[in-house]
Amino acid sequence: MTTFLPPDVQAGLDAARKKSMLKNNRLRIETGDESYRILRAWENGFALEAEDAPHLRGLVDMYDGARHICHCLIVASGEEHGEKYFEYKLMTEATGEQPLDFYRSPEAPVALLEKH
Repeated sequence: MTTFLPPDVQAGLDAARKKSMLKNNRLRIETGDESYRILRAWENGFALEAEDAPHLRGLVDMYDGARHICHCLIVASGEEHGEKYFEYKLMTEATGEQPLDFYRSPEAPVALLEKH
């Protein structure tokens, strides 16, 4: 069985699908002063709207709403059906604490109090 939809009906369905993806997805990337909404993401990459996204390459920051998730080194991998695809070359989780250059024992005190 084959299904044929008129071009204007297919365009309306595609627009509704994109609107739904943008509404349900809070992920975005930032590079410099620019911010782009992610349509969908998977283990090795993500997709942006082709008409809004420039040819990005290099280091970007990924956010879920206002929460910083990770730093990503990306490269554009293709474009299809109005989406531009990007792949991660490197992804580093963003944490709120500075990395240590020494071992901290789990039993070590958090702070020292003075005796009076």
